[in-house]
Amino acid sequence: MSDRFTVIGLSDNPDPGLAADAVEAVRNHRVFAGGQRHRMLVADLLPEDSRWITIGPPIAKVLDSFRDEPDPVLVFTSGDPLFYGFGATLQHAFPDAEYIYYPAFNSLQMLAHRCRLPYQEMRYASLTGREWDELDTAFIEGSELIGILTDRKKNPAAIAKRMLEYGFSGYSVIVGEALGGRAECVGKYSLEETRDRTFHELNCVILKAIVSPVRYFGISDSGFEGLPGRPNMITKMPVRLVTLSRLDLCNASTFWDVGFCTGSVAIEAKLRFPRLAVTAFEKRVECRALFDKNSRKYGSPGIRISMGDFLEQTHVEYTDPKGKVDAVFIGGHGGHLGEMFAAIDPLLAGGGRIAINAVQNKSLEQFHALAEGFGYRLLDDITIAVDEHNSITVAAACKQ
Repeated sequence: MSDRFTVIGLSDNPDPGLAADAVEAVRNHRVFAGGQRHRMLVADLLPEDSRWITIGPPIAKVLDSFRDEPDPVLVFTSGDPLFYGFGATLQHAFPDAEYIYYPAFNSLQMLAHRCRLPYQEMRYASLTGREWDELDTAFIEGSELIGILTDRKKNPAAIAKRMLEYGFSGYSVIVGEALGGRAECVGKYSLEETRDRTFHELNCVILKAIVSPVRYFGISDSGFEGLPGRPNMITKMPVRLVTLSRLDLCNASTFWDVGFCTGSVAIEAKLRFPRLAVTAFEKRVECRALFDKNSRKYGSPGIRISMGDFLEQTHVEYTDPKGKVDAVFIGGHGGHLGEMFAAIDPLLAGGGRIAINAVQNKSLEQFHALAEGFGYRLLDDITIAVDEHNSITVAAACKQ
């Protein structure tokens, strides 16, 4: 197995322009790796007796090729190998190997320089083979300068479409295409122009706030779209905030809102803790449209939705990599609190919390009994009366 890797970053410039020590490293190697595009860029530099390992999916097979290779390997990557690059993948797979790096500017650095834009405060997000989570978090946290690495599906047009759907409209868009190559193009666009435009497949994006992003904390109940004729079917704002605090979400990574109705609890949780993986469950089909309206109105993308009877669903897909969930709010149980507790308990992490809002003493007493029966530690109840409404008790318990 190869125990030495030299990693050289390239731009899209047809003349790689490598430093002298990098060129010498190429001369001293016989085994090389990189994408097909990288191979075309460095073809004239490779020794005649060299061998090439193409980097592409599935990456596991590429890493197996490295394990079968006894000689040192020189790897070509794009830009900075340790900035969302293949260098980190190598170090994870071969932690004991020796590494030498020759980085180039990454594409976002190049784009910032093309625009004469100081970028020390830039927030970065990669969508290259990844979900939207990182970018969603940047939006929710109100980042004013965001650099984005794209891929063919999550391209500038798809990004702009998502931003407009969730109300993140106060940004201008800078797109860099084929930076360093013959087809290089840098343009500044509105979100609408970006959504309707086609770009070179090699691109990256910088978003710059033109108005300060709006952030929410304690959304007014009247701000949520509710069930027709049932204005009280919402967890009231003061109760909502107390409930979230009792669930200790600042120390959680996963959260379930069971019986989301308008989505107020799940949305408030996502806005307060953008890195939290939130899943909202609901069996009433009419609530899905309400949730979509409310989540878009308040800019809270990334909440997973599961429609159907909670007790008839498989829940493991909504847990963390260890198969656990850190916090659960039971917003509605339909007389099946015991069954829900039994379904949640095997998946609740140690130290995880579960909470309900009880209007009736019967529900409160049942929750207390169930928590004690499962060996949980009960937290102090908090009772709140909002305006003319009946008092509500926020009850929570911690799994030992």
